Amino acid sequence: MRATLKDVAAEAGVSLQTVSNVINGRFSHVGEETRGLVLAAIERLNYHPNSAARHLRRSQVGVIAFAIPDLANTFFADIGNAVAAAAAERSYQLLLAPTGADRANEARIANGLHPHLVDGVILFPFALRSEDLDHGSTRIPTVILGERLTGTPFDHIVIDSVAGARLATSHLISLGRRRIAALGIRHDIAGEFARLRLQGYSQALAAAGRSIDPELIVPAEQNYRANGARAMQCLLELDDPPDAVFCFSDTLAIGAMRTLYEAGYRIPDDVAVIGWDGIEEGLFATPSLSTIAINKDKMGRMAVSLLTDRIKDGNRIPPRYVDAPFDLVVRESAGGQRSHVTLPPLSDNALRPISDLAAVERRKL
Repeated sequence: MRATLKDVAAEAGVSLQTVSNVINGRFSHVGEETRGLVLAAIERLNYHPNSAARHLRRSQVGVIAFAIPDLANTFFADIGNAVAAAAAERSYQLLLAPTGADRANEARIANGLHPHLVDGVILFPFALRSEDLDHGSTRIPTVILGERLTGTPFDHIVIDSVAGARLATSHLISLGRRRIAALGIRHDIAGEFARLRLQGYSQALAAAGRSIDPELIVPAEQNYRANGARAMQCLLELDDPPDAVFCFSDTLAIGAMRTLYEAGYRIPDDVAVIGWDGIEEGLFATPSLSTIAINKDKMGRMAVSLLTDRIKDGNRIPPRYVDAPFDLVVRESAGGQRSHVTLPPLSDNALRPISDLAAVERRKL
């Protein structure tokens, strides 16, 4: 059976209050010798505090949830790493909640995680609608990421897809490209980000006096490399193929570049390519991928900062809206210079022959 506070007190020969003082760090009330007895008893009994019971007393459990649509997508993984690091710095544990970009799952996480489980939620919605959210005063502290939901009473870190897409398309226009394709439009409920990027693409063309050619707007229902490759194949089958492509994600762009390579096209000489997200894979692609790079580390850390403020102050402060920082990173695929990849230094063991390492391990045994 699970050890209780009473068991620890009996094992150490002290009062319940003394054990409580040790567990909660109130060391000024406990002598050093007594503290040692309590800690030894905790270790022998493998005692773990009851998080739910502690919540009833302290109103916090020290856990925040991060709900993301796709575990396999490097973009979300990078943000998750930043969220985890920032949460740990504030002594919070992170609960990862994959949603699969499903509306029901996102609503369940947004409204179904109760305070005795988590102190707050960071949510990156793909299909959720504003009406799905509990807007009541008793809602759990929540921070929304991305551009999917606007005008909600929640703290929100907004990715300006319109401005980013306009910047990417304007760069391709500045290269003198005549037929610029947009790859990645979506027709499902999760396609709001794609529609906003299409809006920015259209604004850039209009500002340059260009008309929109519907042939050059191709769908990709999910941000997978294979979908980018297939969509690029459709574009190359046109009577007048594009000489530039703005892809709505880096993974789509990497798939598109593979199709171009296999078809004998030179990048960027024949077709220039720009992606979106700024994932590390684009830096190692050949040629290196130009991209709208979201500062994912800063975005994740801002999310944790907003959430912990909200946990502390509740609804006494109004909703805050923060723009996620981004930059156009021009690499080889869109007229930039050849990228130099700076590799981290290797450890001493990494530089030693395998046979030497095996000998070291044998000596340890």
